[in-house]
Amino acid sequence: MVMEVLSSPGKISMSNRCFARISGFIQSNFGIKLPEVKRTMVESRLQKRLRVLGLRSFDEYGDFVFSPEGISEELTHMVDLITTNKTDFFREPSHFNYLYNSVVPELIKKSGAGMRKPLRVWSAGCSSGEEPYSLAMVLSEYAARNPGFDFNILGTDISVRILEKALKGIYREEVAEPVPQPMRKKYLLRSRSREETLVRIKPALRSKVRFRRLNLMDPDPETRTPMDIIFCRNVIIYFERAVQEEIVRKLCRRLEEGGFLFLGHSETLHGMSLPLRVVAPMVYRKEL
Repeated sequence: MVMEVLSSPGKISMSNRCFARISGFIQSNFGIKLPEVKRTMVESRLQKRLRVLGLRSFDEYGDFVFSPEGISEELTHMVDLITTNKTDFFREPSHFNYLYNSVVPELIKKSGAGMRKPLRVWSAGCSSGEEPYSLAMVLSEYAARNPGFDFNILGTDISVRILEKALKGIYREEVAEPVPQPMRKKYLLRSRSREETLVRIKPALRSKVRFRRLNLMDPDPETRTPMDIIFCRNVIIYFERAVQEEIVRKLCRRLEEGGFLFLGHSETLHGMSLPLRVVAPMVYRKEL
């Protein structure tokens, strides 16, 4: 009877107590609110962990994940499964055009970023790496036309599992379809396997991007090297308003004066008191 329950996804329901416990933890530690409508999503994503661990109920899972052993061995799995979000290559392409045509030339003019020193770019909430690799392609194209131009990119996310995928830089071919054809030929390697239609980011491009785990809710010392450009798109939409402002204020502290912040088109900073001014749709510049 136990085996039948454990082998039948969808038949185990999460109690109010367990959902409140897990959603409360996620909101307290990561700022992400999980309303009641997200319960089915949480159940679906955690079902396989019950089977892997041989547990009969979500209440048992909750007791385990918040035990000393669970905090050490299971908590990362839970966070990875609940917080992973979708991304795409060249999502919101107007931003990449504006980056190439306006932002980079302006930063070179202002501070020599990219010429006298490497241009520093941060992709916050980078998920499986499509955004930072898109940025690397665009900036590599700029470097090819402007000798001496150099850059480095940092990609961060709270999910260890998704960062491992980003580091490998391997994607299904259909995932790479938004990459312009000339860039596909230049920066992607196709799998030789007839069974698998995969592409991989070429080593030279991967070397321009480094990844590390970062929770945007954690304190982030202002003494770290400031960034010239920050992409934090379709990330703060998952947070409550007060947390959104706290996170953006933290991003501003990591941004050079005159640096640029890119947000997603479904996000807004309306009513927030921040040292930013709008320069293009969902593109902000830190006040000089």
